[in-house]
Amino acid sequence: MITTTATAEGLGEFIDASPSPFHVCATVAAELEAAGYVRLHEHEEWSTASSRNYVIRGGSLVAWDTGDGNAFRIIGGHTDSPNLRVKQHPDRTSAGVGMVALEPYGGAWLNSWLDRDLGLSGRLAHRVGSAVEHVLVHVTEPVVRVPQLAIHLSEDRKGVTLDPQRHVDGLWSASPEEPGVLEWVASYAGIEQSSLLGWELMTHDVTPSRLIGPRDDLLSAPRLDNQGTCYAGLRALLDSEPSIETRMVALFDHEEVGSGSERGAASDLLATICERIVLARGGSRSEYLQAMAASVCVSGDMAHATHPNYPDRHEPSHRIDINGGPVLKVNQNLRYASDAVGEAVFAIACDSAGVPMQRYTHRADLPCGSTIGPITAARTGLTTIDVGAPQLAMHSARELMGADDVPMYSAALQAFLSGS
Repeated sequence: MITTTATAEGLGEFIDASPSPFHVCATVAAELEAAGYVRLHEHEEWSTASSRNYVIRGGSLVAWDTGDGNAFRIIGGHTDSPNLRVKQHPDRTSAGVGMVALEPYGGAWLNSWLDRDLGLSGRLAHRVGSAVEHVLVHVTEPVVRVPQLAIHLSEDRKGVTLDPQRHVDGLWSASPEEPGVLEWVASYAGIEQSSLLGWELMTHDVTPSRLIGPRDDLLSAPRLDNQGTCYAGLRALLDSEPSIETRMVALFDHEEVGSGSERGAASDLLATICERIVLARGGSRSEYLQAMAASVCVSGDMAHATHPNYPDRHEPSHRIDINGGPVLKVNQNLRYASDAVGEAVFAIACDSAGVPMQRYTHRADLPCGSTIGPITAARTGLTTIDVGAPQLAMHSARELMGADDVPMYSAALQAFLSGS
């Protein structure tokens, strides 16, 4: 197998440091800076002084190492994960206790968020004199919990149906007289609540990621979808050797809700950065269009491993094994962007990396999820392949994947970036 620095332990540390999309960008940026990458700002002129650069737009990040040729090799992924997010007026009182009003984000598997110790994370916008500054907040202590209904109060003792408006607010305090959520978070972040102008706050499971099983061959962690790709893609970029093509990692926010934001995959972020790279080295608009036609993107997201308790929910003859290697994802109705041209590219990359490749197809009678792949392909015209690493419990507050799949996934992505 190709040499890679990616490990399951490293992924767990990455995830624990990155409870929100903004923290993912900060974690990735710190690694890039240590490797000599220079941050550029979109509102400034770009020079050719450095070939290794990155841009952050909110919870999205794009990093690249410029090659001498006129084409791109791009790993795409997303920084966001389904969770429970704080509403604009978060303080509530019910049954004599203080509550925090929460709203599901994306396709959160709501029952998995019950009876977990939750922290808060995100970013705050606050006034400093006449300026506005942003600060990241990461509350590692358990401060929120969404309690399950006791089995004795369930109508049939088989479970409850969760209403996302009424049943997922979090318990904040046994006394409603305690400080409100925003007052407490502002104090935690070291700012005055009176200066607080805006916030994007969300909950996260505070239990650390860890290897489990008698052989430590499984990784139990939150947000594997899709920080598994963010980490594997970052390691692939840093581990790969310079090539004639520009090697790039593009990590987008808001995939879980359709990517339709100023920083989502449906925005102009990737296309404008690619064009500016070509223009910064003296190329023309025509050369940019030629570069995009010659480029290829791997849309990395996680993939469904075959569930041992529900094997009937999977397409026959398409078993996906934990620790079985990267997964090529194909859907005839274009929920995934892979076609024969792209399939060949990724198959060659896996072969060059010395790792097995698995092929996934969703059952035709079940709705198939999607990725940034079809959006990226339609937005840019890039040949795009949807791939991933196998996992269980996708969209749960706590997910599961194979420890060996982490280095195999990153090795395949590294081989792809190198043009192998």
